[in-house]
Amino acid sequence: MPKFKPHSGMKKRVKVTGRGKYLAEPAGKRHLLEVKSSKRTRRLTGSVELAPSETRRINKMLGR
Repeated sequence: MPKFKPHSGMKKRVKVTGRGKYLAEPAGKRHLLEVKSSKRTRRLTGSVELAPSETRRINKMLGR
């Protein structure tokens, strides 16, 4: 049987907290920033906790 390989892209995008929750950076702050307001880009800084509904999918991708 082949080895299980965790999704390398998901490893780079998600950080696991001590309690097992997931943190990720919100989408929409990579390009076309001239169009977006300063208020909007400030709101997109930092990490946010992902919804519990997404944990099942992420756990599967990370092999947890």
